[in-house]
Amino acid sequence: MSAQQQFPTGWNEARILDLIAHYDAQAEDEQADEIETAIGDNGVTMVAVPVEMADEVRALITRRQSA
Repeated sequence: MSAQQQFPTGWNEARILDLIAHYDAQAEDEQADEIETAIGDNGVTMVAVPVEMADEVRALITRRQSA
């Protein structure tokens, strides 16, 4: 990541590289298990959000978790 990057609050290059390394090292079975676990988690749903609304959705989730 040689170009100057802007990261979301709480994120930096090291955190992103760690995340990439985590998923690069996962076997397909591990990836599938992780997805199935997330989908099956009670109280959690997965939705597609238009990119231009992602920041608003993240802010709403943060406010809700902080309440």
